Amino acid sequence: MNPTPYRFKKLVSPYIGRFLIIGLLNMISVLFAILSFMLIEPFAQLIFKSENTQLSLVAEWIMQLLKQWSATESTIASFTGLIAITILLFLLKNIFQILSLWLMAHVRSDVVRRLRNDIYDKILLLPVAYFTNQKKGDVISRAVNDVQEVEFTVLKSLQQFLISPLTVIFYIAMLFFIDYKLTFFVLLILPIAGLVISLVSMSLRKRAKIAKTKLGTLLALVEETISGLRIIKAFNAQQQVKTMFRTHNRSYATQHKKIYRIVDLASPLSEFLGVSVVMIILVFGGSMILHEQATLTAGLFITYIALFTQIINPAKEISTAFSNYRRGWSALDRVNELLEAPELIEEQPNAIIVSDFQDSIVFHDVSFAYQENEVLHRLNFSIKKGKVIALVGASGSGKSTIVDLLPRFYDVTDGSITFDGLDLRCLNIDSLRSLYSIVYQDVILFHDTVYENIVFGLKNVPQSRVIEASKVALAYDFIQEMPQGFNTVIGDRGITLSGGQRQRISIARAILRNRPILILDEATSAIDTESEKLVQTAINNVMHNRTALVVAHRLSTVRNADQILVLEDGAIVESGMHEQLMQQNGRYANLVKIQNIN
Repeated sequence: MNPTPYRFKKLVSPYIGRFLIIGLLNMISVLFAILSFMLIEPFAQLIFKSENTQLSLVAEWIMQLLKQWSATESTIASFTGLIAITILLFLLKNIFQILSLWLMAHVRSDVVRRLRNDIYDKILLLPVAYFTNQKKGDVISRAVNDVQEVEFTVLKSLQQFLISPLTVIFYIAMLFFIDYKLTFFVLLILPIAGLVISLVSMSLRKRAKIAKTKLGTLLALVEETISGLRIIKAFNAQQQVKTMFRTHNRSYATQHKKIYRIVDLASPLSEFLGVSVVMIILVFGGSMILHEQATLTAGLFITYIALFTQIINPAKEISTAFSNYRRGWSALDRVNELLEAPELIEEQPNAIIVSDFQDSIVFHDVSFAYQENEVLHRLNFSIKKGKVIALVGASGSGKSTIVDLLPRFYDVTDGSITFDGLDLRCLNIDSLRSLYSIVYQDVILFHDTVYENIVFGLKNVPQSRVIEASKVALAYDFIQEMPQGFNTVIGDRGITLSGGQRQRISIARAILRNRPILILDEATSAIDTESEKLVQTAINNVMHNRTALVVAHRLSTVRNADQILVLEDGAIVESGMHEQLMQQNGRYANLVKIQNIN
């Protein structure tokens, strides 16, 4: 079952009342328009006969109203009165039309606002694993471009469906009232035009979805280029990525060109078919007037043609709306794929809230696999309260995966992890994560002030606490030297800072939270030796009397750990303190010797 229609219903259902009001306003607007066109008949009678006789019922009713409001004895007076009432009717028609458009503008903007909120909330709920398998540029494309496409096509089409069909129905009803025989003939030829337009737009949805996927790939490439610009320039790979971008861009442009051609064909085709139908009506209706027993007068036939021409634009809008609807539905499909993506890390009903760390975190025969690639194999170890546990090993040995399992960014494939004797999967996720402070190798800072980056996620933090945390992290001095101190904006991902400065701000952020468990994921591996000394001192400050799990590439940083676990291909191959492992002269000792040589 395709969930997209359900999503669309959920989006628009809160506005059913407004849609009814919009429909009512459009009905009133169309009625005033029809009345204004019915004045063509008395105008024609005055021009050709200088009198208003043998009028249709509607025109006769309007003339009777006019006689009550003003003198119509002379032709000039009748002309003046008709002009005045025509202006009034068109004014009323446009007032009600504007009111309906104002209401619809609120609906369109509010639907898009809610849809973007839903997408952003979903992004925050989705597991980390989702973004390892998806291109970030494609996710951004769905959240921004596809949502915009939904507004410009699906919601715009909905607006046209609320207005144009009513217009067509009311005008056709009036045409039946004027001459039902001629109108039956019109209704026989109109479906042919509609069938031709439908055949043209049939493939639009499929092509639009392909184009959206190609645009997502294009945006992903742009995002990767910006992130890796230093590498691209350092390896003189500008031409390579330029060629790659041009290839994807050409493919997207080709697909979009086909879509434009189909969309652009719908309007002129419907206009051509509409004019052709008018010409056929002129021939058929003209022969009816020339017949000796004709009941349709020349003035009324002119009115009939004028009313029919008013159907052409709404009919064009309906055909365009169908084309846009097919195109926009593909964008809504892509948005819905994101919104319906499974939340693999699910919280159990009545999950247990934890507020403190009392004893230990224990890994029981833990295995974990990314899809079919197993990266952890039956791990058994514990992290006791107040102890420092270090994880060492070559890249790809599974150290960072262990770190990601603790706050449940991923769930174990086999085995279990217990927190004070409770399975992690039984705990409230937010309360569990509130017990960790995490410092990563790849520091994530935001385009904001130093102060906001340190207090990120906290509210109403006194300035004194922020200053104290920055001093413990050895960041206070360089922050004070910045142009606006703590109020200095540090740029995207903290680009204005050095690696050591970014790391010390992230440590200050961890210190400020004062959580019982500290996780350091290779916090010193990406900075120079001088910065490493400062960062390591800051780390020692924050680790004092605290439970810590340290992932280390530089083994000099873990000499004082209470237990060192040596990982190789996802398994623990050695375990002990530094001196014990050196005496074993095994894998750990070899790693230490290699680093000492270097």
